[in-house]
Amino acid sequence: MFIALIFMSALSPLVDRLEKYRIPRGLSTVVLYILIWAFISFSVASLVPPLVEQSARFLNRLPQDVERLTQGRFDLSLLQPQLSALPQNLFKIIVGAFNNVVGLFTLTVIVYYLILERKNLHKYLLFLFGNNGREERAEAFINQLEKKLGGWVRGQLLLMLFVGILSYVGLLFLGIDYAVPLAFLAGILEIVPNIGPTLSAVPAILVALGSSPILALAVGALYFAIQQIENNFLVPKVMSKAVGLSPLVVIIALLVGLKLAGIAGAILAIPTVLLLEIIASDFKKR
Repeated sequence: MFIALIFMSALSPLVDRLEKYRIPRGLSTVVLYILIWAFISFSVASLVPPLVEQSARFLNRLPQDVERLTQGRFDLSLLQPQLSALPQNLFKIIVGAFNNVVGLFTLTVIVYYLILERKNLHKYLLFLFGNNGREERAEAFINQLEKKLGGWVRGQLLLMLFVGILSYVGLLFLGIDYAVPLAFLAGILEIVPNIGPTLSAVPAILVALGSSPILALAVGALYFAIQQIENNFLVPKVMSKAVGLSPLVVIIALLVGLKLAGIAGAILAIPTVLLLEIIASDFKKR
């Protein structure tokens, strides 16, 4: 439900803008869904062919690269049991994919109805705010939630796009193979602040190391430069206005989220802190 609230917070302001053109809220939401899925479909259609082709080449070359880097000290036969078990895990993979599709569909439906009920959501929270001006406080709470969480989602998407593009251009300039999947990975992992960019650098450096140590150093420098640009220019410009959290709070939240719930906890750490901040702010006003 919390994830649905996050997406509602990001999409509701866009639906509000469409409503200004006298388009009913339900139809505005459907139009927005169509535009989003059209954009995703176009992006996937453009990205998947080079992503699959370059990823396949990377996997085909991986055993030879590992053997060359380890100079024959690594016994590739140790991987044989894991590779043999892949067909047995195929059913689990299919079931997992089906569950994810069902979950995504359910999330889409919940977000749709949350957007439809956006102007009445505060009424469902009245019991939490006592008797003194509770309707105004409940409405202010929902407005703050929408502003903070929606700003975080939109800011995070922009950061993922920026980092993905910068990584792709840099890797292409250095002549690194598999620039598309590596840049795609960098953009996706950007959703985990601080930790994600570091993790995305590892496979890129390993790929470059297969060519030369100097190239690996250049790739490491590239990712370091991108992280500095992100931390010193992109994040302050894009995220500070949206969330206004100090770097120390962000790091502590990430570590706690990672410890409690792994990667999912790290991803949801910042939205959770924002929610707690809004709740604490309301208590101070009482």
